[in-house]
Amino acid sequence: MADPSSYRPKPGQIPDSPGVYRFRDEHRRVIYVGKAKSLRQRLANYFQDLAGLHQRTRTMVTTAASVEWTVVSTEVEALQLEYSWIKEYDPRFNVKYRDDKSYPYLAVTMNEEFPRVQVMRGHKKKGVRYFGPYAHAWAIRDTVDLLLRVFPVRTCSAGVFKNASRTGRPCLLGYIGKCSAPCVGRISPDDHWELADEFCDFMTGRTGTYLRRLETQMTEAAEEMEYERAARLRDDIGALKKAMEKNAVVLADATDADLIAVAEDELEAAVQIFHVRGGRVRGQRGWVTDKVEEITTGALVEHALQQLYGEETGDAVPKEVLVPALPDPVEPVQEWLTARRGSNVSLRIPQRGDKRALMETVERNAQQSLVLHKTKRASDLTTRSRALEEIAEALDLDSAPLRIECYDISHLQGDDVVASMVVFEDGLARKSEYRRFEIKGRVGDTQVWHGEGQDDVRSMHEVISRRFRRYLADKERTGEWVDGNTDNPSNTDNPSNPGSPDSAGATADAPIASSLTEDDGRPKRFAYPPQLVVVDGGQPQVAAAKRALDELGIDDIAVCGLAKRLEEVWLPDDDDPVVLPRTSEGLYLLQRVRDEAHRFAITYQRTKRAKRFRAGPLDDVPGLGDARKQALVKHFGSMKRLRSATIDQICEVPGIGRKTAETIVAAFARAAPPAPAVNTATGEIMDEEESGTTSGSPGEPVAAGTPEDRRGQET
Repeated sequence: MADPSSYRPKPGQIPDSPGVYRFRDEHRRVIYVGKAKSLRQRLANYFQDLAGLHQRTRTMVTTAASVEWTVVSTEVEALQLEYSWIKEYDPRFNVKYRDDKSYPYLAVTMNEEFPRVQVMRGHKKKGVRYFGPYAHAWAIRDTVDLLLRVFPVRTCSAGVFKNASRTGRPCLLGYIGKCSAPCVGRISPDDHWELADEFCDFMTGRTGTYLRRLETQMTEAAEEMEYERAARLRDDIGALKKAMEKNAVVLADATDADLIAVAEDELEAAVQIFHVRGGRVRGQRGWVTDKVEEITTGALVEHALQQLYGEETGDAVPKEVLVPALPDPVEPVQEWLTARRGSNVSLRIPQRGDKRALMETVERNAQQSLVLHKTKRASDLTTRSRALEEIAEALDLDSAPLRIECYDISHLQGDDVVASMVVFEDGLARKSEYRRFEIKGRVGDTQVWHGEGQDDVRSMHEVISRRFRRYLADKERTGEWVDGNTDNPSNTDNPSNPGSPDSAGATADAPIASSLTEDDGRPKRFAYPPQLVVVDGGQPQVAAAKRALDELGIDDIAVCGLAKRLEEVWLPDDDDPVVLPRTSEGLYLLQRVRDEAHRFAITYQRTKRAKRFRAGPLDDVPGLGDARKQALVKHFGSMKRLRSATIDQICEVPGIGRKTAETIVAAFARAAPPAPAVNTATGEIMDEEESGTTSGSPGEPVAAGTPEDRRGQET
C-alpha cells in the first residue's frame, strides 16, 4: 500500500487547464483514467486527508504509485480521450458497465449479393443493418417468422445456400413460400435486394405504406373474384399487424429516442436503456457498475453515454436522448453526440407527458435490475471470498491468492504436445489473460529434450520456465529486477514461424517488442506475477514447477498441484498431500481452475492434430496453394479420381502446367495408400467417394476409428 504523498506532484507542476489524467500502480498498469475541466483542482481532491475520501477512492490512491496527465484544448477532446483510454487500458477502478449477456440484434446483411436476415451478437459489421437490441433471441425469431409471409427474404446460412444452388432444389422455406428462393434463381439479385430493403423499411417503423398497399391489393383481388389470392393477402395483413402488436406504440409522435434511467446506492448503480424507434420500443438493455468514488447521477449518465455511443455513428445515435440527470457540464457531451450522429442531438430531462411516463417505466426496470443484481452478487461474493480464504489457509499462504494461474499439458500418445495457462482473478476466469504454448523441448537457447513422448514433467518444467523468464525479462526492462543470477532472462525463444500460436492471440516467447514500452500501461502478456501457481498433476509435476521457479530465483510465488484421481492437493517437498473436504469451496475453485486449464489445453491440441490429419500428398507439391488444390479436387470430384488421373488429364485443370502435373503424380506415387474409411453406424468400409472426401477437401483420411476412440487416448 503506497502513501499518496510519496507521488503527489508539486502544486506548480499541475496545469490549470482541461485534460485527462491516469493513475498507475507499481507495475506501471493504468488503474484509473479521469478527465477534468481543471487538472489542478481535480487532482488536488485526490491528495487530501485519506479519512475524508470515499472508501473506494481511498483504495485507488493507495494502490497507485504515480499519476500523470495530458493537456487538451477543449472539454470535448478530454471526453474523447478519456473514452479511448478507458477502452485501451481497461482500468480496474473506472466505472465499467457489466452486461450479464450479449444482447441479440435482428441483422440484415445488406452488404451481400443476396441479403440475409439473421440473429447477430457482438460487434457490429460494416454494411449490415441492425434492429434492436432485443432481450431474447426467440423474440427476434418470432417476429421474423411473421414477416417472412410478406417479405420472403433469405434466412439460410452460406453453406445451405450453396448446397441448394448446387443441387437446384430450395430448402423447405422456399417450398412453403417463406423464402423467395434466390438460391435457385426464382428471384433476381436486384429484386431480392429491394425485398430486403422493404423489410428494413418496415422494421424502422414505416408500416403504413405496406399495410395500405396490401389492403388495396386484397380489395382488387376480391373484385376480380380471385378469392384465394385475396385470402392470402388477408393473412399477410394479419401477420404484419400481429408483428406490429409485439412493439406497442408508446410515443404518439413517432419519436426516435433513447431513454436512460439510473438506480443507485452507495456502492453500485444499475442503468437501463429503452430504444424507441418510430414511437415503438424496439429494444432494451441494462448494465450494472461499481461506484469507484463519490460520483453524481449526471456523471453516471455521462459514462453510460460513452459506453452506449462510443463506437456508434450516424442513425445509431438517435435525435433525442432522455436522461434522469444531465452531465456537468452538458455542452461537451452534447457536442460529442452531435459529432457522432452528424446532426443535432437533443440531450434533456423529460418533464411531463408520455415521455415522462415512459421514463418512469424505465426507472422501475432499473430499480428491479439493481435489486436482482445485489441478490445474486451477495451469495457470489461470499462464496468466492470463502473459497480464496480456504485455499490460503490450506496452503499456509500469507494472504488470499487474488491471481491464480493454472497450467496443463495435453498430447495424443506423445504427439502434438501443447500446454495451457489459464488465469483466475478474484475467483473469476480472466480469459483475456489465457495463454497457450507449443512444447519445443528447450528453454531459452538450451536444448533440454526432444519434445517427443509422454513426458509431462519435462513439459511442465519448460512451460513454467518460459512463462516466468518472460516475467523476469519485463522486470529487468523496467529496472525492477537487478539480480543477475539468471541466464539473461531477456534472451527468450523466438519461433521461426511467426504464424504458429504460442499464446492466445500472440506468440508466448516472442522477443520483447515495441508493444512493451516504458510508458505503456496496456495489459502485457506475462508482466504480472500470480500469488499461486496450480499445475494439473501430482507430486512430479509440482516438483518440476518448483524447480523451474528455483532456477530463475523466484521464491515469492506459491506452487501446488491438483491430482485428478483423488482430488488431492500436493505441495513441493511434502510427502503427503493436503486433503480438502469434498464440500470445501476452496477445493471446488481449484477444480474449476484445473478443469478450465484442461479444456483450454485439449482444445488447442485438437486444433493442431486436425491440421496434421488434414495433410495429404498434395501438401508436398511445391508451389501448389489452397486455391489450386481445391480446383483439382473440384475438377475430378474426389481424391480417388485425382490419384488415378494421368498427367495429361491433370494438365486440363486451369492453372496446372505439365511440370506441376508430373510433380503431383510423383507425390501420389510416393504416398502410402490411405486408411479405409469406416461407417461408424454400420461398421461398413465405405468407398472414398462415400466417405466425404468429395466435399472439396484436398486432404486424405489418415486415422481410422471414431473421434471417441481417439479422444480416449488424449491427455
